[in-house]
Amino acid sequence: MSHQNEPPPNFRAPPLSCDAHFHVFGPADRYPHGGVNENLRYQPPVAPLSDYLDLAKHLGMERFVFVQPSAYGRDNACMLDAMREVGVARCRGIVDVPDDAPDALLAEMDKLGVRGVRINVSPVKPREPGFSETMKPRIARLDARCAELGWMLDFLHPGWLTEELLLVFAKLRSPFTVAHMGMFLAKDGPQQPGFQKLLDLVRNGHGRAWIKFTGTYRMGTLPAMADVAPMARAVIAAAPDKIIWGSDYPHLSFADKVGSVQLFNLLGDWTSDEATRRKILVDNPARLFGF
Repeated sequence: MSHQNEPPPNFRAPPLSCDAHFHVFGPADRYPHGGVNENLRYQPPVAPLSDYLDLAKHLGMERFVFVQPSAYGRDNACMLDAMREVGVARCRGIVDVPDDAPDALLAEMDKLGVRGVRINVSPVKPREPGFSETMKPRIARLDARCAELGWMLDFLHPGWLTEELLLVFAKLRSPFTVAHMGMFLAKDGPQQPGFQKLLDLVRNGHGRAWIKFTGTYRMGTLPAMADVAPMARAVIAAAPDKIIWGSDYPHLSFADKVGSVQLFNLLGDWTSDEATRRKILVDNPARLFGF
């Protein structure tokens, strides 16, 4: 759904609101996709920075956290070019790099506003018990490097894998975010054990765990995603200081099913308290990303 014909949002984003998770895609001749990622789950759209900034203005977003989309593998060029254009005063970025990336490369990225590394497993990956073991070496190496740089880790994976990784999360030295509320399916409700364990870690853990209100359409039931409300409210009740929000624009394989304003409005359904919304949209991302 193009945001050009989207309605105005139901509530006003406070000044300095941050969209903490979205992607940009450039023309394929300039930014080829694939590479390490031949089995793409989706055909990347052209979603240039200019289109995104129009949407951001429509939503009232003034700060931005770019996230490297899986379609570009570990070629972060498109995102880094967009970050240069926006400037470090208003944006941060989460890259995908090999765990042995040269220090000089990370230092250069840091100057542009990069503040974290993404660890991304397809949210539709079928359950494969023990899979988290294969991820541990990369997580450990990246955690050590991020802790040194003052960066964070950004995790996105299906709920069963989030649950497998909770013991790993509890030992991380770097701050980290868990996208899409851990990808626990809303139809299973907030009492599902994995989700409860995640809330427990955010509430009572070492203070480094953050939850992202993103990708609601991947965990909720379309079209209204009403079943996500009890999940979101449980997160807000547990840890209002540890939540950030992201549009997840351009919604990729869901682009014809959801609109960015619709997703923003959900936050208004989940909490009508302005102070809480200001935490989620302004104060929390400012703290986590150093705006």
